[in-house]
Amino acid sequence: MKLGVLVGYSGKQISLPLDMIKEAESMGYDSAWTAEAYGSDAVSPAAWILANTTKIKVGTAIMQMPARSPAMTAMTAMTLAQLSGDRFIIGLGASGPQVVEGWHGVAYGKPMARTREYIEILRKIMAREGPVNYEGSQYNLPYKGSDATGLGKPLKSIMAATDIPIYTAAITPKGIETAAHLADGVFPIWMNPERYDVFADNIEAGFAKAGNGKSLKDFTISPFVTAVMGDNLDHCRMPVKGMMALYIGGMGARGKNFYNDYAKALGYEEAAVKIQDLYLAGKKEEAMAAVPDALVDEAALVGPKERIVERLQAWKAADKLGHVGAMLIGTGDVATLRVIAEEML
Repeated sequence: MKLGVLVGYSGKQISLPLDMIKEAESMGYDSAWTAEAYGSDAVSPAAWILANTTKIKVGTAIMQMPARSPAMTAMTAMTLAQLSGDRFIIGLGASGPQVVEGWHGVAYGKPMARTREYIEILRKIMAREGPVNYEGSQYNLPYKGSDATGLGKPLKSIMAATDIPIYTAAITPKGIETAAHLADGVFPIWMNPERYDVFADNIEAGFAKAGNGKSLKDFTISPFVTAVMGDNLDHCRMPVKGMMALYIGGMGARGKNFYNDYAKALGYEEAAVKIQDLYLAGKKEEAMAAVPDALVDEAALVGPKERIVERLQAWKAADKLGHVGAMLIGTGDVATLRVIAEEML
């Protein structure tokens, strides 16, 4: 099992836990992951971490695709890969309409079409087999819109590139299928390691589209795993419940909330409805309380050290089956990272 550490994005003042990242690197953690919303970006911290480490890989979980052209992302990735000795990983996501249209000022459009075209263009650019031509519904290279000058020409990247891994954030059936088809890995926002069946059909459908015998050996499922170690189990569960209540209850409109649908697929249909009803009614504390303990315990690592070690056995089993290739740990506690490393590495 590969282990990663989630760095996330900063608040009002940027703060990177470099000491924790270096400790994780020394323990054998494989990767560290930055993020972005509408404050700190994902790329600048990734570059800073790469410059201050020697072995650990650094990825973006995620770069918002609507914020950058595919070519800009390719240029960034190729540059960081060369500067770091091939330690950069591309992590992409569609973000959401509130951020895409409210912050970036572009249409949210069709996220699956965007993801597919974006990755195909990245692959073409990094392959450097010739000048890049691309005709899609979201992207055209060269640009041929009604306001085009007509002077655009296909170009081939000046910079050489290795085969930089590409991951996508997904939990929807179509998102999982697209990731399995085109990407090297996927980030579920959380996962029960014993419920690979939730993804299985869509992953196999994606592999079939990819052809060439693609399988789980070529694709890494890398869920985010929140870890809160402490003696008071209920207290440790609270941060996870807060996050899950926000996503299950408040991310998207009623009837169109992918996280709510995902909770239902995991077997929590009644709870998902209740959480959303409470959250949308402004009863956020009640929504948190409605998040089932069992869901938290399945997807996160919470409680005393012994309890975390016990739960890690399910993740070990998923690793042996090939159902989980990496755990991306969300914690600010070095001791917790060490407990997980000692058990999993």
